Amino acid sequence: MKLFYTLIPLAPLLAAIATGLYGRKIGRVNSHRVTIAGVAFSLALSVIAFFHVVVGGAPTFNENLYTWLVSGNIRFEIGFMVDNLTVMMLLVVNFVSLMVHIYTIGYMEDDDGYQRFFCYISLFTFSMLMLVMSNNFLQLFFGWEAVGTVSYLLIGFYYKKETAIFANMKAFLVNRVGDFGFVLGIAGIVMYTNSLAYTDAFAAAPTLVGQTINIVGTAEWDVLTVLCILLFIGAMGKSAQAPLHVWLPDSMEGPTPISALIHAATMVTAGIFMVSRMSPMFELSETALSFILIIGAFTAFFMGLIGMVQNDIKRVVAYSTLSQLGYMTVALGVSAYSAAMFHLMTHAFFKALLFLAAGSVIIAMHHEQDIRKMGGLRKKMPITYWTSLIGSLALIGFPAFSGFYSKDIIIEAVHASNIPGAHIAYWAVVGGVFVTAFYSFRLFFMVFHGKPRMDDHTFDHAKESPRVVTIPLILLAIPSLLIGFFTVSSVAFGDYFKDIIFVTEAHDVLARVGEAYHGPIQFISHAFHAPPVYLAFAGVITAFVFYILAPSIPAFLDSKLGFLRRILDNKYGFDDFNQAVFARGSVGLGKQLWEKGDMAVIDGALVNGTAKGVGLLSGLTRNVQSGMLFHYAFAMILGLLAMLTWFLFI
Repeated sequence: MKLFYTLIPLAPLLAAIATGLYGRKIGRVNSHRVTIAGVAFSLALSVIAFFHVVVGGAPTFNENLYTWLVSGNIRFEIGFMVDNLTVMMLLVVNFVSLMVHIYTIGYMEDDDGYQRFFCYISLFTFSMLMLVMSNNFLQLFFGWEAVGTVSYLLIGFYYKKETAIFANMKAFLVNRVGDFGFVLGIAGIVMYTNSLAYTDAFAAAPTLVGQTINIVGTAEWDVLTVLCILLFIGAMGKSAQAPLHVWLPDSMEGPTPISALIHAATMVTAGIFMVSRMSPMFELSETALSFILIIGAFTAFFMGLIGMVQNDIKRVVAYSTLSQLGYMTVALGVSAYSAAMFHLMTHAFFKALLFLAAGSVIIAMHHEQDIRKMGGLRKKMPITYWTSLIGSLALIGFPAFSGFYSKDIIIEAVHASNIPGAHIAYWAVVGGVFVTAFYSFRLFFMVFHGKPRMDDHTFDHAKESPRVVTIPLILLAIPSLLIGFFTVSSVAFGDYFKDIIFVTEAHDVLARVGEAYHGPIQFISHAFHAPPVYLAFAGVITAFVFYILAPSIPAFLDSKLGFLRRILDNKYGFDDFNQAVFARGSVGLGKQLWEKGDMAVIDGALVNGTAKGVGLLSGLTRNVQSGMLFHYAFAMILGLLAMLTWFLFI
C-alpha cells in the first residue's frame, strides 16, 4: 500500500512539473489534459482508498517513506497516515480540484498564462494532499507552507496588476504571523516529546497535563494550553480567523477558479483539519478550547455582517467563507470535531459551486463583478441560475440540503456545550443564520431577478456559459443537495471517526445532541421546533422584500443608518489599523534603521570613518618621514630617552 498511497499526491505533482517545465512545448490543450489526468488519477486512487479503509475496514496505515535526517533522538521523516479522516479529505480535495481544473478550460480560455495557471493549481492540489496525508509535524509544516507559497503565486497570478500584487503580499505576510505561532507550537511539542510523530505527541499529551512553563516574568503557564494556542494561531492564519482574516477577501484578486479552490477545499480548510487531527491534545485544555470558541464566534457573526454590504459578487461569497469557517471553528471550540469536519465537507461542495457559478456570471457579464450592474439573468443563464439556487439554499441551511445538516448540528452542539463562552457563541451562530440567508439571497436576487441594470448590449449578448463551465456546476450541485442526507448519520453521529478524533466524556456534546437523533428525515422535522430554520426563512424574505418588492428600502435605511454601513464598508477598521500600525510602522522602522544604522553607523562610522582614520594617520606619519637626517637623529634620541625612562621606573 505504500506505493499506492504515494501515487495519490505524486500524480498532481508530476503533472504540475510537466506543465510548468514543458507547457510551451506541449501546448495549451495538452497542458490541461496532463493536469486533469493527474488529478483524475489521484481522485480514482482516493476512491479506492476510501473503499479499502472505510468500507473494507482496513487498519490505519501509518508508515514512514523516507528519513531526511536524524538529529540526536529526533528523526525528521516523510510519511503517511491514512485513516477515515484522511480519505474524507482526499475525496473532497481531489473532487473539487478536478471540477476546478475542468472549469478552468472555459474560464481561462483566452488568458496568456493558461499553462502557468494549470501548473499552479495542480501544484496546489499536491501541497494540500501532502498536508492531509502527513503522519508527523515536519511533513505537516511542509504542506502548510507549500499551500501558502502556491496561494501567493495564484492570488498574484495577474502580476502586472497592482491590486493583485498587494493582495498576494498581504496574504503572504498575514500568514507568516500565524505560521510563526505554528512553528513555535511544533517546536514546543518537540521540546516536550522529543519526537515529530503524531502518535508520540498524542501519547505524551496526558503526561503534560498539569505541567507549567515559565515564559515571561514569574508567571507559570499551562504547557498544553500554550502549545494548543500556538498551533491554533497557525490555524487562525490559514483558516482566516479574526484578526488574521484580512487576507482572504483580498485573495479575490486571483482568477475565479482559484478562489473556489482556496476557499472551498484546500488552504482555508487546513486549519480546521489540523485542529481536528490534534484533538487528543486540544481536548485536554479547556482554556484553549474556550479561546478557539470565542474567536470562531466573533468571525462567524461579524464577518457575515460585512458580506451584507459588499457589491463585488466574489467578495460576497468570500465573506460567506469567513463566516462559515467561523462556524467550523466554533464547532472545534465545543469539542464537536466531527461536526466541524462534516461542515467542512458539505461546505467544500456548495462553496465551490457558488464561486464557480459566480465565475459563470462574470463570463456572461464580460468580467463585470458589481452586482449593482446585473439583474434579470435568470432566463439567460438557466443552468447557472438553478445551480446557484442549490448552492445558496445549501449555504443558508435550508432543510434537506447538505448545509442544513452540518450547520444545524453545530448550532445544537454549541447550545449543549458548557465550555466557557458557549452561551455567547450560541447567540452569535444563531444570529449568523439570518445574516447568511440575507446576504446570500441579496446576491441571488440582485444577479438573477429584477430588472436588468446593465446596458442593453451586455444584456442582449448575455448567455449561458459553455458546457466545460456548466458541467462542473451540475456535478457540484449534486453533493451540495444530497451529501448531507447520506452521510449525517455516520459522520456526525456515527463511529466514522472512532479512534481518530478524541473527545472526553465531559465535552462530548455530539453524544448529547445525538440522543434525540433518529435519522435524517426526522432531523428535518425536529429542526422546525428550533429558531434557525425560521431565521433562515426570515433572511430570504427580507432580501426578497428589500431587493425585489421594494428596492427603495435599502437606500432609505442607508440614509438613516449610514454610519453603520460605513463601519461595515470599512471592515471594522482592521485594514486601516494594519496599514497604519504594522505597514507604516514597519516602513518607519526600516527608514530609521536605514538613516541611523546604515547611513550613520555602517556607512558613516565604519566605512567612511575607517577611511578618514587611515587618512588622518597617514597624514601624521607623512610629517615624520621628512627626509632630513637630523630629524631622524632627533627621533632616535627621543626614543632612547623614552626607553631609559621606562627601565628606570619599572
